[in-house]
Amino acid sequence: MATQTHSHSKAKSHTKAAHAHARKAKGYKNPRGGLTAKGREHFRKTEGAHLKPGVTGKADTPEKMRRKGSFLRRHFANPRGPMMKDGKPTRLALSAHAWGEPVPKTAAAAKKLAAKGTSLLKKYEASKKKKKTTGSKPKRSTSKRTLH
Repeated sequence: MATQTHSHSKAKSHTKAAHAHARKAKGYKNPRGGLTAKGREHFRKTEGAHLKPGVTGKADTPEKMRRKGSFLRRHFANPRGPMMKDGKPTRLALSAHAWGEPVPKTAAAAKKLAAKGTSLLKKYEASKKKKKTTGSKPKRSTSKRTLH
């Protein structure tokens, strides 16, 4: 019985610390989803993270395709939580807005975003292969031709 009381008090102190961090971190989270510039800077200083803002426009370059596709697959293929809670979108759902996507309200909408991510990653892979084939020059023969 003593262990249960101890683990309960430990969990309680953990939630207090989490709430204190959440209050401190308010300026780091964009209320419409994602992190603010201040938040990215904070995590760069404290954790050495190199966070970039989400790709909000069209993913028209290979890097943008890779980043946006990876994000959509990672967060929406197997969502780690609900899209809506108490009638409001969760931070997970709002993260889509930070990347220029509609906020998913259902699991089906999240799966559509994951499918879009898969499509972007396929386009990225195709652009990589295309670059390899067009970027390499044909080898020239070093042997001299002789005329008969």
